[in-house]
Amino acid sequence: MSEVLVSGAAAPLRKPGNRVLKKFLANKSAMLGAVIVLLFVAIALLAPWLAPFDPVKANFMAVRKPPSELYWLGSDELGRDILSRMIWGARTSLLAGCISVMIAILIGVPLGLIAGYWQGIWDGVISRVIEALLACPFLILAIALGAFLGPSLGNAMIAIGLSAMPIFARLTRGQVIAIRNEEYIDGARAIGLPDRWIVLRYVLPNVMSPILVQATLAIASAIITEASLSFLGLGQQPPDPSWGAMLNTAKGYLEQAPWMSIFPGIAIFLTVQGFNLLGDGLRDALDPRND
Repeated sequence: MSEVLVSGAAAPLRKPGNRVLKKFLANKSAMLGAVIVLLFVAIALLAPWLAPFDPVKANFMAVRKPPSELYWLGSDELGRDILSRMIWGARTSLLAGCISVMIAILIGVPLGLIAGYWQGIWDGVISRVIEALLACPFLILAIALGAFLGPSLGNAMIAIGLSAMPIFARLTRGQVIAIRNEEYIDGARAIGLPDRWIVLRYVLPNVMSPILVQATLAIASAIITEASLSFLGLGQQPPDPSWGAMLNTAKGYLEQAPWMSIFPGIAIFLTVQGFNLLGDGLRDALDPRND
C-alpha cells in the first residue's frame, strides 16, 4: 500500500497550461506561424531603426528605380524607398488588425454573454440584430461603413471592428448556451451568487479559448480588409505608408515597375498566412479532444 502511495505522490501532475503549451510547440505549422507573426511584430516595433530612408520623403532623382544596392526593393513613383515604406506599413497593418479585433471583442463578447446567459427578450433582440449584420458579407459591410465614416485609418479600424463584431457575438452566445446549465453554474446559483458574478467568474473564463482562436484568425481577415480599404482610398491616407495604399499606387505601373506591387503583396500574404497558421495551432492545442 505504501509503495502505491509513494509512486502516486512521485508522479507529476499534468497541468492544463503545460499540456496546451506542449501541444502547441509540437505543431510545426503553428510554430512557423508564430515565427512569422513575431517577425512582423518586431519589424513594426523597430520601424524607426530598421527603415533606411524616410518613408514619405520624395526623391525625384530616383523615380521607379529597380532593386539595387541602394534601394533593396526598388523605389516608387515619387522616388521613395519601398523597403522603408513596407517596414512602416507593417506597423499600420498590424495596428489596424489588432485594434479592429479589439473593438469587435469589446462589443461582441458582452452582447453574446447577455444573449446566451439571460436569454429571453435580450436573446431575441440581440440575435436578430446579429443575424441581420451577418447577412451582409464582411468585406462589403466594412467598405460601406468605411465610406460612411470617411477615409482615414481610424475610421477604417472602426468599420472593420463593427463588421467583425457579429462573429464574436454569435460565437460567445453559442458557447455560453452550451455551458450555462452545467453543474458548476447551477452550484454557483444555488449558493446565491449574483448573475453578474457568475458570468464574470465562471462563464467568461470558460468561453475564452474559442474567442482567443477566433481573434487570431480575425486579425488575418482584418489585415486583408484594411489593405482593401486602403486600396480603395478609405484607409490610410497618403503620404503615410500602407501596404494596401502601395498596391493602389502600383496598379498603374505593373509593366514599368512590377516590384512596386510584388513586395507589398508578398508582405500581406505572409502576414495573413502567419496569423492563420497561428490560429489553427491554437485551436488544435486548446481542443481537449485532440489529447
